[in-house]
Amino acid sequence: MAVDPGLKRQATKTVRALRRDYPDAACALVYETPFQLLVATVLSAQCTDKQVNIVTQALFEQCPTAADLAAFPLKKVEKAVQSTGFFRNKAKNIKALAQRLTDDFNGEVPQNLDELVELPGVGRKTANVVLGTAFGIPSGVVVDTHVGRISRRLGLTQATDAVKCEQDLMRLLPRKEWIDYSHRMIHHGRQVCRARKPSCESCGFEKFCPRIGVSATS
Repeated sequence: MAVDPGLKRQATKTVRALRRDYPDAACALVYETPFQLLVATVLSAQCTDKQVNIVTQALFEQCPTAADLAAFPLKKVEKAVQSTGFFRNKAKNIKALAQRLTDDFNGEVPQNLDELVELPGVGRKTANVVLGTAFGIPSGVVVDTHVGRISRRLGLTQATDAVKCEQDLMRLLPRKEWIDYSHRMIHHGRQVCRARKPSCESCGFEKFCPRIGVSATS
């Protein structure tokens, strides 16, 4: 599919502004190993990164490796992750994925999208986070609520579905920018381009953002 030259220029302006405003943006989840990042990312669904970091600090002291978590009693895993929401399902998934990693991958996280999404509780978004952040592999563009919302406001996509939004962004952005684009957009969404009241007057995108979907009273 041919890429619209105007959208390509808009994407280029966006990447430059993000690089200028958030040169050191990184994943907000705290981890020491790819396994720990994988677990933290699964737990982050419908939960703030801040709360996940509180939970995983204690969890990883008891279960720093896949083998440790696989051997940890399910009830104790549930209690440890209870404050992240949907804790029974999350506990079941992280214990099961730890078991799979232990049994099939010698306790290591595979550096392959197809293998990652076969793990319990791991979808494409989680796999992209781990591959990009832990291994520096640009397997796709992580589309969370901030990335999707701001990309639509900028006119880079009209898609509300995360997968379709990702496909649009992958066509527009250079592959080398896929990882940083998401990290930087998340920071921008938290600090400036918030959902209900974006700070357009202090935004680095002000000169080229069409503010699609932003009401005049925002």
